[in-house]
Amino acid sequence: MLEIYIIAHLIFSVIQFLVGILANGIIVVVSGTNLIKQRKMVPFDLLLCCLAVFRICLQMAITYMNLATFFLVEFTLVPGNFIIFMYVHESELWLATWLSVFYCAKIATIAHPLFFWLKLRISKLMPWLILGSLLYTALNSIFQSKDRWIISQNFWLSFFSANATTQIKDISVLQFALFAIEASLPLLIFVISALLVIFSLGRHTQQMMNTATGPRYPRVSVPISALLSTLSFLVLYLSQYMMVALVFSQILKIPNFIFLFCMLTFNSYPSVHSVILILGNLKLKQNAKKFLLHSKCCQ
Repeated sequence: MLEIYIIAHLIFSVIQFLVGILANGIIVVVSGTNLIKQRKMVPFDLLLCCLAVFRICLQMAITYMNLATFFLVEFTLVPGNFIIFMYVHESELWLATWLSVFYCAKIATIAHPLFFWLKLRISKLMPWLILGSLLYTALNSIFQSKDRWIISQNFWLSFFSANATTQIKDISVLQFALFAIEASLPLLIFVISALLVIFSLGRHTQQMMNTATGPRYPRVSVPISALLSTLSFLVLYLSQYMMVALVFSQILKIPNFIFLFCMLTFNSYPSVHSVILILGNLKLKQNAKKFLLHSKCCQ
């Protein structure tokens, strides 16, 4: 008989999956339509479309793993499936990182020649950054497939079997260090760009509040909204790394309910942030409203 916390986990997982599919589906449709209508490369729409597609794939994979965890579907642990999952996950992280870099280049104000060069050329660089990150993660997934497979076996076997023996010792310290550095690279770029955006928006908001006249100043709410959106993006992005680190501490035999909490938190990022993207983008928000109104009329 399934315990209460397992049933609650399944319910919340389904809700996250439906919300994520709906939000990312709207982003794919709107961004894809804009690309087709304008008949030219629009870097921001291209980035949003690619990010939403990878998030849909990621959520489908996570949902499958959730069902497999409780033996509601047949579970087969094979190297190919895990390599594909790691490719999708790392590609999504890189695309989210470039989204943060794009925001940084467009929003932040830094008096430095290198930043000024990036601000002028970020739109032209974005398609190459997307292509390069996808190729980079693909090569990593292929050449490091053996090490990642050993780590995944240790993780899954330690969860499904209390008597499973660890296989981390089969990986050298150098290989594990390289794996950690490669996984931390997008995190480092993301944190730097996000903090630059936050500091820039915070300084701009403070200046507007100091020069505002009267009890309220409507324009102040715009940078505050952007600041809160960036902060939430940073928290959600960091939560993925924190949950992965905690889950892989299965070496310490964390309880099952903590593992389920980590999975819920891990899965909340691609769905919740997509909703925040829609709410913070006027075009996406308007199309989302049209879609929901159309759905109600069809019922």
